[in-house]
Amino acid sequence: MSYLRGMTDKTLHIVGGGMAGSEAAWQASQMGVDVVLHEMRPQVETFAHQTGDFAEMVCSNSFRSDDDEQNAVGLLHWEMREAGGLIMQMADQNRLPAGGALAVDRDAFSAAVTEKLRARDNIRVEYGEIADLPTEGNWIFATGPLTSPALGEAIARETGAERLAFFDAIAPIVYAESINMDVAWAQSRYDKGETEEEQKAYLNCPMTKDQYEAFIDALLAADKTEFHEGETATYFDGCLPIEVMAERGRETLRFGPMKPVGLTNAHDPENKPYAVVQLRRDNALGTLFNIVGFQTKMKYGAQAEVFKTIPGLEDASFARLGGIHRNTFMNSPTLLDDQMRLKSRPNLRFAGQVTGVEGYVESAAMGLLAGRLAAAEILGLDLPTVPQDTAMGALIHHITGGAEAKTFQPMNVNFGLFQPVDGLKGGRRGRKDRYKAYTDRAKTEWSGWLANFT
Repeated sequence: MSYLRGMTDKTLHIVGGGMAGSEAAWQASQMGVDVVLHEMRPQVETFAHQTGDFAEMVCSNSFRSDDDEQNAVGLLHWEMREAGGLIMQMADQNRLPAGGALAVDRDAFSAAVTEKLRARDNIRVEYGEIADLPTEGNWIFATGPLTSPALGEAIARETGAERLAFFDAIAPIVYAESINMDVAWAQSRYDKGETEEEQKAYLNCPMTKDQYEAFIDALLAADKTEFHEGETATYFDGCLPIEVMAERGRETLRFGPMKPVGLTNAHDPENKPYAVVQLRRDNALGTLFNIVGFQTKMKYGAQAEVFKTIPGLEDASFARLGGIHRNTFMNSPTLLDDQMRLKSRPNLRFAGQVTGVEGYVESAAMGLLAGRLAAAEILGLDLPTVPQDTAMGALIHHITGGAEAKTFQPMNVNFGLFQPVDGLKGGRRGRKDRYKAYTDRAKTEWSGWLANFT
């Protein structure tokens, strides 16, 4: 294996330049460790990626809620910012109006991450596929859900376990100029956001009951992508194709991404829409909008036909249509120790979505931890365990032993992973106080853990 030659024990090799790999490289580099970042793109392409840049966003352009007091994802944002996380720094610099969410100009964001990593003197980038598990050196595998088949087989051979997989779907992106603003209007749900721009960050296309029913009929009847023979896997519930949701019940979409609550039609304020399709700005120029929650496995021709039945999108032009792909992840509770090291080969760590966390933020967060833990080990630092009462700690605990191995599935960060706070009521009525207690406790614990690095 040529990539093992010339290695030193003090060098950290990171495979994969996505969210997790980029963050891991940044954190280890900041701690003074020499890093080699291995990326197979653009030499080896995937069907989901469009560029060779690091941290490319292939699905949504949103990092979801930025509320660090009442939302577990927002808390994770806060923890990453406190740790000097590259992903959060570049997300903040390339932020787009999105109400209470953190959305970014995807191309500018990934270009900025790439530039920052390339500018580091102690990070070297090597292009080409790593198709096997090295026997020597310090490694982090952050190959994401699109781990190459050869490397996936190598992991399966080493672990003696079948690869687990689920199918993930991508939402379409529409050219703004093709949206009919005589029908659509600009408004964030519940007018969320501190500025007028944020309060109007979404475009909304209203539907009457008849239009909604016709849309569901068209959706159910449309031609859809079929899986290859012998290819089976489950969907991740946080990213279901809209046709799968429709198959679960005709009202499912109306209580999901098409819910009309918190919105008032500016063209007809007296009449509440029966359902609403939302579009979120996808780039800084405001020329592209993605259809929120509209992941799909419809064939391309069917997508254009069905989506043009949405009021306001009758003449829509698509910069990208939706799609579906297979994501690979490990049964981490059985395979990884509490520092994300492979139990059978402790010199190998895994991070990001391949470990069974779901989402950009969660992937980057596990990359942050893996980078710091690996660098600490190389430098001979003795670190305490990541506090379980932090968002970071709740996630790493879940994937490395807290989850039930037999039913392990990809997981977003959520307050259900947090240990209860003594004396606080359960149920919906006590939720606001409970969430604030979770986040206050987490911030204290996380600040204390970071102090070990100063």
